[in-house]
Amino acid sequence: MSTVFIDLNQTEDVRDVIHRAVEALSSGKIIAFQTETVYGLAASALQPAAVDRLWEIKGRDPKKPFALAVKSYEEALDYIPNMMPTAKRLARRCWPGPVTLVMDDHPQSVVHQLDAAVVRSTVPQGTIGLRVPDDEVALAILRLCAGPIVLTSANRSGQPAAMTGQEVMDQLDGDVDLVIDGGPTRYQGPSTVVKVGEDVNILREGVVKESVIRELTDFVALVVCTGNTCRSPMAEAIMKMEFAKHLGCGLDEIASHGVTILSAGIAAMPGAPAAGQSVEVMRQMGVDISSHASQPVTQRLAKCSDVIFTLTNGHRQAIVSQWPELESTVRTLRPDGGDIADPIGSPVSVYQTCAQQIRQCLEQWAQAIDFQQFKKRTS
Repeated sequence: MSTVFIDLNQTEDVRDVIHRAVEALSSGKIIAFQTETVYGLAASALQPAAVDRLWEIKGRDPKKPFALAVKSYEEALDYIPNMMPTAKRLARRCWPGPVTLVMDDHPQSVVHQLDAAVVRSTVPQGTIGLRVPDDEVALAILRLCAGPIVLTSANRSGQPAAMTGQEVMDQLDGDVDLVIDGGPTRYQGPSTVVKVGEDVNILREGVVKESVIRELTDFVALVVCTGNTCRSPMAEAIMKMEFAKHLGCGLDEIASHGVTILSAGIAAMPGAPAAGQSVEVMRQMGVDISSHASQPVTQRLAKCSDVIFTLTNGHRQAIVSQWPELESTVRTLRPDGGDIADPIGSPVSVYQTCAQQIRQCLEQWAQAIDFQQFKKRTS
């Protein structure tokens, strides 16, 4: 068999190459393409004969399953309908990106709608590995495919992973149908493989280090106002006080329990200090926020948050209208959906009233939190 080699740098229209790749996968062929980590060897999960060929080409131990590449975090929920909160955090924060998540299989997973041979190749021991590569061409191929892609590194088992299209050809010329060469991969190393259940276990440390993975499992709460200089800095500090009280730790120890609390503003300019009145009120409550620096609400910050509290309903509507998929994450700090008025320009007494209102709302919210989930890290 002759392998077709396409150099993207010599291609006038990448879209033609993408459509050619999708057509090849749909017809049961094996292709190789660039990801951000190493070159991947791919077969359509809807083509069981092609998946069988992957085993032959790789010479892989049958006990080592292949991962499934999916389009997005949202699609991954169809494969793991009972995804645990820690796994959801890692998926939201790492995908698209160089992390493969291994999770327990679920009987209602759509993977069981695939051919039995494909299920044996991807879910042989009650777990399934999912990946969303961070590469424009790879993602474009995934988006146009009817189903997921069975993905493995483009090399023979025991041989070095390929970092360029030419390296794929050096090992697999004649065995694969199509190689798309996009040049050297971005990270020049494998994805990090993480098993997520009750605990987080690193099965293979790749380009994302274990320490970073641990940080990415943190519970993140974000408080949002307009300029991130008056209300939300106070709310951030008060929320930290509330967590410290329930966890029995100091404010500087919250992170050791896997908790991150932040604030931001819908119309904030980066780097502005907290209002003097906010600093004074929080000083009276025993917290120093004089080093606060404002930041705007970004897509990355919003999507990384487990819960987003807004000081007004207008702030909530602004976030949801921009990122509708976050609707279930965003709530007003006041349980009744009302607003906490902006004290900007007012005397300290008005800021004190605002802070007390914020505190009452957070104390009420804390009553529904199981703080036992935030176990102190031992390493």
